[in-house]
Amino acid sequence: MSTETIIKYAARILTFLLVTPLHESAHGWMAKQLGDDTAERQGRITLNPFAHLDPLGTILIILTGFGWANPVPVNPLLFKKVKKNGKRVTLRGGMALTALAGPVSNLIAAFVIGLVYNILLCTETGRMSIILGAEYNPVMYTVMLLFSYLFSVNVGLAVFNLIPIPPLDGFHILSFFTNDKIDRFVRDNGQIIVRGFFALMLISTYIPQLTYPLRWLQGHVSNLLWMAVSWIPTVFG
Repeated sequence: MSTETIIKYAARILTFLLVTPLHESAHGWMAKQLGDDTAERQGRITLNPFAHLDPLGTILIILTGFGWANPVPVNPLLFKKVKKNGKRVTLRGGMALTALAGPVSNLIAAFVIGLVYNILLCTETGRMSIILGAEYNPVMYTVMLLFSYLFSVNVGLAVFNLIPIPPLDGFHILSFFTNDKIDRFVRDNGQIIVRGFFALMLISTYIPQLTYPLRWLQGHVSNLLWMAVSWIPTVFG
């Protein structure tokens, strides 16, 4: 196994330890801002990764770079207690905002990681480590490669969780724009949809071509974030 492969899997493990708790805590934090303290009372607004552990989702994160954690409990009925601009937050609106907070936290994390990476490129050690590889400075090379993979995994998790299929965040965001008829259809067929989706993700570990649409979208989002920080070495390097 190559050094690059080891670092790639190390980045995915760090995603479980650092990024997944951030994602789930963001859900809980947003729900609390909207009036629902369920996640806080159950100890889910925490950076302890084991408080958010979902075995299957974690395995997929490590194997494929896409996955999920144990969803934070949310009681949308409590959203009615909160007012925004003089109007009460609706159940659909509150759920959409709570769901959106998770992927946004991943995109913010990716931006910060990309920022640090490009700041390191301003240094001779960082720049030469990328050009010459581990032979020049193995420690800096490892750090730079780890940042690169963490950037990619964060974007991947954000994109994955925006898929509009239950129980992912994208479904709750999409529900803000749909109606009760679609809600009833999903409720009546939810188990079939979820099992089919999980089966597809497991199959994708053997047929990676199935994840190409996700990786295509991930690439475009990555490019947008990278454009926001890649100018730093040019100006200050």
